[in-house]
Amino acid sequence: MIRLAVRCHPELAETVLADLAALAPNGVEQDEGPGYVEYAIYGAAGELPELGELRAAAGDGIVEIESTEIPDDWGDRWKDFHQTIDVGGRLRVRPSWEPMPADGALEVVIDPGQAFGTGAHATTRMCLELLLGLADRDDAGGALADLGTGSAVLAIAAAKLGFSPVAGYDHEVAALEAAAANALANGVEIELERINLREALPPLPPTVVANLTARILCEVAARLGDGPAPERLILSGILREEREEVAAAFAEAGFGLADSRLDGDWVALLLERRLVSAR
Repeated sequence: MIRLAVRCHPELAETVLADLAALAPNGVEQDEGPGYVEYAIYGAAGELPELGELRAAAGDGIVEIESTEIPDDWGDRWKDFHQTIDVGGRLRVRPSWEPMPADGALEVVIDPGQAFGTGAHATTRMCLELLLGLADRDDAGGALADLGTGSAVLAIAAAKLGFSPVAGYDHEVAALEAAAANALANGVEIELERINLREALPPLPPTVVANLTARILCEVAARLGDGPAPERLILSGILREEREEVAAAFAEAGFGLADSRLDGDWVALLLERRLVSAR
């Protein structure tokens, strides 16, 4: 079995992923580190795209392409790397093969077969923390939209916290399939729709979560005047050095900073409409 990995600059990650998805319809694995995002695909020799195709897909955003031979039982061994994630001592994200502790914590059960999000990444954890914060101040209610829902970790958590109805939007068909399966496994209802956020926004409810790249978030901010604006947004996928750019884009749309999180190189923001002063 071969693991073929492409590393690209974070600001071009969404574009590279969209191009790679056409070459790897069964999904890609995602990892991130300082200054790069890595996408990996798996297959037998002769089944994977040519290096030239990958270089063309990555374009100017390429950092590195690496091909590695791995044991044929990788399909089972990858489970060792996906373990239970605890958020704030009250919310747990766990794979289905991990035992369910009897401590009463709210649980989101995710099987990340195609790596569209497991809750383990800092950006997802910080969004979950901010959702818990809304619940603490009795703002976990009403409609919510998850832009770029992936495996629907955030949408499922929101539904379990009391938001309703909850909608999830993504451009990747495989992501929507994973989201639907995960919602069913968790016993929650999520309205799922395929949409390209670079082209248009869906109708936005009072609460929006969006764990995207800074570039796409700024594009979302520019389109907020096209329809009714949400009351609050939870945003992540933002590198530390991109924080001011994203905050400024949403300030132009009438949003101020209400709360934030920082974890390593990553930032998450809670923005509220018509807030007079940031804190």
